[in-house]
Amino acid sequence: MPDLFVTNFNRNFTGVSATAANVIRQQALTHDLRLVGRPLPSCPEPISTAGAKRLCRKAPNGKSFAIWHVRRNTEMRAAIWARDVLRLPIRIVFTSAAQRRHSAFPRWLISRMDAVIATTEKAAEFVPNVRAVVPHGVDTDLFQPAENRSTAWAALGYGGDIGIATVGRIRPEKGTDVFVDAMIDLLPSQPGAVALVIGRAAREHQGFLKNLKSRIATAGLTDRILFPGEIPATDLPQVMRALSLVMQLPRYEGYGMAPLEGMASGVPFVGSDAGYYRAFSAQGKSGLVVPLDDAAAAAEAARSILDDADRHAQMAQDARDIAEHSFSVRSEAEGIEAVYHALWSEG
Repeated sequence: MPDLFVTNFNRNFTGVSATAANVIRQQALTHDLRLVGRPLPSCPEPISTAGAKRLCRKAPNGKSFAIWHVRRNTEMRAAIWARDVLRLPIRIVFTSAAQRRHSAFPRWLISRMDAVIATTEKAAEFVPNVRAVVPHGVDTDLFQPAENRSTAWAALGYGGDIGIATVGRIRPEKGTDVFVDAMIDLLPSQPGAVALVIGRAAREHQGFLKNLKSRIATAGLTDRILFPGEIPATDLPQVMRALSLVMQLPRYEGYGMAPLEGMASGVPFVGSDAGYYRAFSAQGKSGLVVPLDDAAAAAEAARSILDDADRHAQMAQDARDIAEHSFSVRSEAEGIEAVYHALWSEG
């Protein structure tokens, strides 16, 4: 019988989906694991929630219960129903990355968890039942540096000599407008650079997107600040390793995987003072952190990296080293595994 069920109910591939997929690929090596809900890249084929409940009618061999690992409100609700109403032999583990107070209903759901794993010390301040602080990790086998960055960039077909990108939903909270303003400032001094806004705008943010494109057109940079849309997760490593700089400038971020994926790909970053970016930067070795909402500071930070080839090369090397040794998904999986075993030992 399976001993671990990991849920993924969101049809969109989000940052939460990416972190879950990274860990699942590690956990599948040591657990009889079932993915429940929606598919994730390079993970086992998912089963339905009903199918998961059927498999949980009996406890797995050698254990008094199976574990459901959940990451979203809908997933917590389904797991609570299975445990408390259907009385199935399961325990629920929730990963929390939010660095702000949850609203009332999520707080109640989280209070019903058997164990909570926070991704940062700050996130741990906002949730009960924290068993461990385990930072998200990046798959350093999937995200690797390019053998030749120039060749890798040229193969993508976006033009120019080098690429700069921001990754995420196109909306104010993600600071897409701050990135665009930074690029309008930066690109005139970087004639070979092309900027990518990788992600999509939801229906309610179409006006925001239209305004961004209008500002870009006014600046005469329509052919150098591109909107390729949402790139499939399976294609993202190829894009990441071709970049020269990742720039993430959100106004709020719970954790933030894009800088880590860039770092594992040998790409330094510029980030706003949000998420876990300051820890990723290792005091400026792998990235530079700038104040929130400060496009001019972001542009200047990017310029200081791109204009100094030796500095860029050293930061790229340090970025890969830091991702491998401090933020690998293997370390994350080991931290999560310790929480599972603590629950199982308690019976």
